[in-house]
Amino acid sequence: MAAVTAQMVKELREKTGAGMMDCKKALTQTDGDMDAAVDFLREKGLASAAKKADRIAAEGTVSVETEGNKAVIFEINAETDFVAKNDAFKQLVSEIGTHLLKTEPASLEEALASEMESGLSVQDHISNAVAKIGEKITLRRFEIIEKTDNDTFGAYLHMGGRIGVLLLLEGTTNEEAAKDVAMHIAAINPKYVSRDEVPEEEVERERKVLTEQALNEGKPENIVAKMVEGRLGKFFEDVVVLDQPFVKDSDQKVRDFVKSAGGELKSFVRYAVGEGIEKREDNFADEVMNQVKGN
Repeated sequence: MAAVTAQMVKELREKTGAGMMDCKKALTQTDGDMDAAVDFLREKGLASAAKKADRIAAEGTVSVETEGNKAVIFEINAETDFVAKNDAFKQLVSEIGTHLLKTEPASLEEALASEMESGLSVQDHISNAVAKIGEKITLRRFEIIEKTDNDTFGAYLHMGGRIGVLLLLEGTTNEEAAKDVAMHIAAINPKYVSRDEVPEEEVERERKVLTEQALNEGKPENIVAKMVEGRLGKFFEDVVVLDQPFVKDSDQKVRDFVKSAGGELKSFVRYAVGEGIEKREDNFADEVMNQVKGN
């Protein structure tokens, strides 16, 4: 059996908002499986949320470049927010965005190896910038989207590039509507366009949790299935953008707003700077003491 560490208990508490002893029990019961422990707490009605808190870690920026019927969204990381605001860093971001659109690499590896106008590879171009700027800088990810003349891109950057969204609205050239939907996605953070996109195993997992919840509430078995289907609607509203109340007008769903604009939402990409990258947690006092001792 896996040993349950204090760090695991802390992580589960952050994800669920449940008490320390409940978290410890959940991890013990599930042999240290974090996802199963989250489900265990939710089934018992002890977890406040299913969503894992995004641990925004690295600094940097998300940017969007468009040219004609092509657009790219990409993330470049740096070590500090200070450098992310630096003019040399901003110029590097712009150069890489232009290059990605021009060369359309199929993968990150291909992008880093591709040759820029200077004759340098993207990787070497970034390395030169690192030497000047004095911080580690990385191109982390990108996605290129194409459209026809009858469609429109929706692009939105929040807080100067802390969050970026790029979407494709087919059948309309209404840029303002596309940007409004991109703004909604930046704010609400849905995972899927429509219910069809939600993997069946994810729906089944949610159905199981909701069923256990209802049974633990003492509801009669003959009405549990009906209750669960009702509650699944709320789950879809959390993860599917078309099912969500529109942020600019909560009386209508995003689906209705897109339809009224004469278009159809085909896809979206939402990047938040540093999501999923573990940040190094330094003890500032120790750092200062080490510097004092070192001098």
